[in-house]
Amino acid sequence: MISTPRRLIFLISVVLLHALAACDGRRLDEYHLSGPTMGTNFNVALVTASAFDQQTLQAQIYAALEKVDRQMSTYRSDSELAKFNHSSVTDWVPVSPALCKAVDHALELGALTAGAFDITVGPLVNLWGFGPDGPRNEPPAAADIAAAQSKTGRDKLQTDCERPAIRKRHADVHVDLSGYAKGLAADQIAAVLDDRGMLNYLVEIGGDLRVRGHNASQAKWRVAIEKPDPPHDVVEKIIHVSDLSVATSGDYRNFFEFGGERFSHTIDPRSGRPVAHTLASVTVLGHYAATADAMATALMVLGPDAGIKFAAREGIAAYFLLRSGDGITEQMSPHFRLLMDP
Repeated sequence: MISTPRRLIFLISVVLLHALAACDGRRLDEYHLSGPTMGTNFNVALVTASAFDQQTLQAQIYAALEKVDRQMSTYRSDSELAKFNHSSVTDWVPVSPALCKAVDHALELGALTAGAFDITVGPLVNLWGFGPDGPRNEPPAAADIAAAQSKTGRDKLQTDCERPAIRKRHADVHVDLSGYAKGLAADQIAAVLDDRGMLNYLVEIGGDLRVRGHNASQAKWRVAIEKPDPPHDVVEKIIHVSDLSVATSGDYRNFFEFGGERFSHTIDPRSGRPVAHTLASVTVLGHYAATADAMATALMVLGPDAGIKFAAREGIAAYFLLRSGDGITEQMSPHFRLLMDP
């Protein structure tokens, strides 16, 4: 399985059924498929005027998800990525084209964000108690942070997708695609649906979404963004989307407190420490769910000032929720505001 204990996605209340006004005679048939995957669940809503073979489609979806998991999981020892991580060699390692492409794209996103998104950050996440070694209740020593940081950095990883192959420049490098692979899996399900000629659907995996067309009421899909502070499961904003992906990153579900300070699971790879700013969550809209997933993480790391400037400069549609006193305030990038205009 692929799991993301360090990077939780919070998009509650995805309105799959009866999202708009009551049926007015224009509703089309809506079908739902779901099941376990990657330590979470996938959900698919399909809107179509004709019936189809649900069993065959579900089998195709499972096959697509299994392929991603077999290539990119860090939780199954037989995956391509796990085998690469367990190896200490620094020579080129042959991999599947799909894994090479994913690692290469993730490295490109890391370069674009100047290291705010980093698929080698795992040792730091684990050190701070948000990885497979389990939780901790106090910050690690500075020397331990420095030691973990010496094993991270996108410059310690190379790809050659013409071979295709990847290699470590440091034997202790560990690649974790958790902040990318769930979005990629949503993209893969969308590809299956596209191949089947489905024109209207919503795909959700662990909070990452990819939507096409319209819902059963022939309107844009409605997606709710969660309020980042208690009480949880309260809607902060509902957005209406079509032909887009949606991903959210937040700091408010997975953290510990020590000495009156709160330490979030969102680790800044550049400092080796949890982020410390007023940004509570970021929602990103984009064409591909994998890219939106990674950009949400990066903007969360960059924080409210640098993140908002980065989103504006790069044309990223991003919605920011910031803590302000006892409340929450919102900010939108210009491209997000443009997409939200009717």
